[in-house]
Amino acid sequence: MSVSANRFDLLRLLFASIVFLYHALALSLADLGGSLDVRFGMAAEIAIQGFFIVSGALVYGSWERSKTVADYAAKRIRRFYPAYLVVILVPALLSLMMTGAIADVLRYLLANGIFLNFVEPNLPGLFGANPFTEVNGALWTLKIEVMFYVALPILAWVLSKLGRYWWIGIGLIVVGAFAWVAAMEAWDHPLSDRFARQLPGQMMYFGAGMALWRLWPLLKAMASILFWVGLVAFTLSLSVEALSALRVLGLAALIAGVAFGPGPELNAARWGDVSYGVYIVHFPIVQALVANGIFEAFGLFGGVLISVVLVFGLSFALWWLVEKPALRRDSHYRIVSGE
Repeated sequence: MSVSANRFDLLRLLFASIVFLYHALALSLADLGGSLDVRFGMAAEIAIQGFFIVSGALVYGSWERSKTVADYAAKRIRRFYPAYLVVILVPALLSLMMTGAIADVLRYLLANGIFLNFVEPNLPGLFGANPFTEVNGALWTLKIEVMFYVALPILAWVLSKLGRYWWIGIGLIVVGAFAWVAAMEAWDHPLSDRFARQLPGQMMYFGAGMALWRLWPLLKAMASILFWVGLVAFTLSLSVEALSALRVLGLAALIAGVAFGPGPELNAARWGDVSYGVYIVHFPIVQALVANGIFEAFGLFGGVLISVVLVFGLSFALWWLVEKPALRRDSHYRIVSGE
């Protein structure tokens, strides 16, 4: 199955931008506990779930197009790790130059280098006086992404053995994810909410994405219908608590409807696929602006505007200098950006 024109790149950029804007609002304390803070917080949560659905579809497709496990792993590492390494190295070097705290910096690099960001989220000399002290609080989702990448070959192998019962298998994965979240919510423990947000809980979204890849030709033929079905299901999931489980179905259908619906292609990666860059660089940029009083001096609108210029500027630089050179020449991401 080949990947033809769609708007998945646009959706990924939209989701990353929503998370970025929420963090600009939250880290600056511009509307702490207010309606804007709550609404953007919900939008950011939905954006991350949408990210996982899109990732489930595209990464599953990458797996099916890979010749070997090594080929699949190489593609994932090339796409994921070089930019990530830059994002954790730069603040670590700044911290080292400012404080000389070699042991603390090494702990940060070790923990974050293997995606255990929660173990060592802070660096000496950086953001200690901010309302939130984490260097890059957005990176917690990348651990979940990597866990999915690692688990996917096993899941795909098991599903392939089911043959015509593939859909039963993917259904069990999604239902199992719901069961995990329900069990964590019922568990009276301070870490239960954190555990609920990890795998296998998030597999409901990755599993939905895998189903999208399986239905790719059908989705393109039924995109307009899927959009409206998804909109209804998604709206019901938000407005009726008893129907909250419909969010996975509604969001997946909405994504398919937007990705394959009629209208212009809207190639968001034409001049560079910066969605990943926006996601991984925005948090420390906003933290730096908060630390230097930019939001206080220019207000929320001014702070966000300066953040947008810096985040997108650095994201384009990251794409052209790090991400794109690391990819194979036949990579989808290089092709859609004009090569």
